[in-house]
Amino acid sequence: MHVILIPGFWLQGESWAPITPTLVAAGHHVLTPTLPGKESAAADQAGVGLRTHIDAIVSLVDELTGPVALVGHSGGGAIAHGVVDARPERIARVVYVDSGPLGEGAVINDDFEPEGHGIPLPDWGAFEDEELADLDETLRTEFRRIAVPEPIGVATEPQRLSDERRYDVPVTVITCTMPRELLEQFIAGGHPYVAELAHMRDREIVELPTGHWPQLTKPHELAAIIETALG
Repeated sequence: MHVILIPGFWLQGESWAPITPTLVAAGHHVLTPTLPGKESAAADQAGVGLRTHIDAIVSLVDELTGPVALVGHSGGGAIAHGVVDARPERIARVVYVDSGPLGEGAVINDDFEPEGHGIPLPDWGAFEDEELADLDETLRTEFRRIAVPEPIGVATEPQRLSDERRYDVPVTVITCTMPRELLEQFIAGGHPYVAELAHMRDREIVELPTGHWPQLTKPHELAAIIETALG
């Protein structure tokens, strides 16, 4: 199966390097694109928005033959969901890594402070303790070394959805910073945070207790869960 790994905020395609060998060994064709405006710290980010990133992955899907699985980390989950909405008949499964499907009209995060057209990786104090779990000083140094600014438009442009067939595509949610039981309570209680996820007709939730960047903190465990989810 073709597997497209979509990086979250501040990360390029190479951030998936600890994950890809397991998926390749399982027989998958793995693609790790770096999204527009994130090619380098000096990339032109003017006019780059959420739809820009969705369209980039849709174009990649259109180049492939056969079933495609999407794996979206953090903000990459919103991109994956936009792709499913655009090409529901092409996507075999979506794996959300500490993320989930972003609903119509919602934005990923408009709280970050931009610099020009981008959002640099903030100081660690901007994150919750649970997000930083297992991210030791060595990993924090490595994360900051590979980080690139996130285009402000990706964080703030509203999601636009139109095809309800997106609800038929099976999803796996790998929850890292929230216990599975709590996430399931949110779904059962109709919490708006998970409204789109609640509509998914075929969903599973797998817990991987660690911080928000499991590809850095628990790459082998994350790879194994993704491999299992893909079948």
